[in-house]
Amino acid sequence: MLTRDFDQLMVVEAAAGDQGAWSRLVDHYARLVWAVTRSFRLTDSDAADVSQMVWLRLLEHINRVDPARVGAWLVVTTRRECLRVLAFRKRVLLTYEATAFEEVAGDQPELDADLLAGERADDVRRALESLPDRWQQLLGMLMADPPAPYAEISATIGIPIGSIGPIRGRCLEKLRVLLAS
Repeated sequence: MLTRDFDQLMVVEAAAGDQGAWSRLVDHYARLVWAVTRSFRLTDSDAADVSQMVWLRLLEHINRVDPARVGAWLVVTTRRECLRVLAFRKRVLLTYEATAFEEVAGDQPELDADLLAGERADDVRRALESLPDRWQQLLGMLMADPPAPYAEISATIGIPIGSIGPIRGRCLEKLRVLLAS
């Protein structure tokens, strides 16, 4: 019980700006933070970065941390920082060769990309032609560049402005069904 009261006192004094209390707090919990980082099998440099970030977070939030729960708060915060570092590491591709990406053909379109795009366009055209004339006209006006204003669409096709959106939704749903089959 004495240790718990001492921990609470260190947090309260550190929050009040006592540098000695802050140093004792860090010394007291540093092994706990380090143990959590090591349980995630981080490299020494990543573990050191996480440790520094955890202490920075505690400094930023020390007035909001429950002094009786500072150990649990440090464990949870350390785990979150470890997960953040691991997630970032997955996004980074390390390479030792400066020319490693020059030979990758990722920027070049696939050989059959134009053929596939043409087939998709033909499928969409056929699906559009199977819709009622009024729907074809509506979609044509909405897909123009720039799209026709609803007032113009209403006057041209002869449908109320409030019906344009719902009809457009039905048209697109019908197109999805036709293209899926």
